[in-house]
Amino acid sequence: MKARILASEHRKWWTLGAVAFALFMIMLDNTVVNVALPSIERGIGASISQLEWVVNAYALTFAVLMLTGGKLADHVGRRQIFLTGLVVFTAMSLACGLAATAGELIAFRALQGAGAALMMPATLAIISAAFPPRQRGAAFGIWAGVSAMALAIGPIVGGLLAQHANWSWIFFINVPVGVLAVLFGRIVIAESRDMSAEQSLDLPGLAVSGAAMFALTFGLIEANNYGWTSTTILSLFAAAAAGLALFVWIELRRRAPMLDLSLFRSSTFAGANIAALLVMLAMFGIFFFMSLYVQQILGYSPVQAGAIFLPMTVLIIFVAPIAGKLSDHVGSRWLMAAGLTLVSGSLVLFSRLETQSGFWDMLPGLVVGGVGMASVMTPMTAAAMGSVALDKAGVASGVLNTFRQVGGALGIAVMGAILTSRQASALASGATPQAAFVDGFQIALLAGAIIAFAGALSAALLIRPVRHPEPALETA
Repeated sequence: MKARILASEHRKWWTLGAVAFALFMIMLDNTVVNVALPSIERGIGASISQLEWVVNAYALTFAVLMLTGGKLADHVGRRQIFLTGLVVFTAMSLACGLAATAGELIAFRALQGAGAALMMPATLAIISAAFPPRQRGAAFGIWAGVSAMALAIGPIVGGLLAQHANWSWIFFINVPVGVLAVLFGRIVIAESRDMSAEQSLDLPGLAVSGAAMFALTFGLIEANNYGWTSTTILSLFAAAAAGLALFVWIELRRRAPMLDLSLFRSSTFAGANIAALLVMLAMFGIFFFMSLYVQQILGYSPVQAGAIFLPMTVLIIFVAPIAGKLSDHVGSRWLMAAGLTLVSGSLVLFSRLETQSGFWDMLPGLVVGGVGMASVMTPMTAAAMGSVALDKAGVASGVLNTFRQVGGALGIAVMGAILTSRQASALASGATPQAAFVDGFQIALLAGAIIAFAGALSAALLIRPVRHPEPALETA
């Protein structure tokens, strides 16, 4: 029996390693492509709108299919769906690298995002199944640290490969990593699924939720191109609202719904998802607009722009596991509230940057933001996953990651709209292009700071301690 317990103890950490290995690829592809876009433009003759969709096609299918991936993981098996998504992601990475036209690359990027959407919810569900409640915070901390590390080095890796090799290699590097992750995952990850008596795949729920998420995400991605009050964007938002209402109506009437809406009766689950949306809104806003600021205003190269964020992401990598262990002992509530307050403070610090600012002016905001995001991300994940029964871990993870992805899209869209509106007003008043950009940049970040602080208040009000009995160790 002792040998079996020790084997189980080692296996869960190997499982975390396998999941983290694959997670690194998913998150890397969120940022690695951006700095290589000029090389892609030259290599395959892509237009500006096609370059935008090289990025957006991945983000769109990733967001739209996340909830579906979570449900399939619970229904079919988390290991099986995780490995299926990993195979799709790896194969489409190879296809992206071999693409000869912009249309091919966009199509393969969309399929790559679909593979990521199958993998991502399963990662948290697999961790929840492998680790007892008293250790999940620490495991989620490592998960968050790996995610942050991939986001951090993505622009640097993309810049180096585009500069010294070929743009295709930003995709080819995924292939050997993906093959190793599949082989490793088959060996160390144990299968788990929802074993409740009544199960169905709820195809109407899957279809309606996917359509609603498509309308919402596409609308957010294209809002600043078409205009927030354009017929196209308003129609998409109306379709998303109608789709969400229809989805709720369907789920309330099904015996075995795709998404058990009673999960949201837990203030902790609801609060964790609100925090996920708001912290990613701030995080993507910082990464996106700070990248524009340092390149367009300060004249940094793409590689230098990527390196700017290292202080923030290194702190996330090291602080996230510590925050996870703390959440195991003291709970998530005040860690999340404090973390979102720090994120709000970092946005205020960034909003004070000027046209002549330098790295040392940015460093305080990077440090405060890194500690703040690390203090939110891991306890937030622990709170969301700890507030649901283990059988529903895949769906809960799908919901959480959907809120994260929508938060990122919302951050870029809303803060971008504020920036461009203020920038246009400043230009009309006679400001230089640089000064006009910085004026809009400052106001957008202050708006983000207010939103992040609202998230801190919601965490303090909604998050509550959650305790689940630990499963007994198998002795047979």
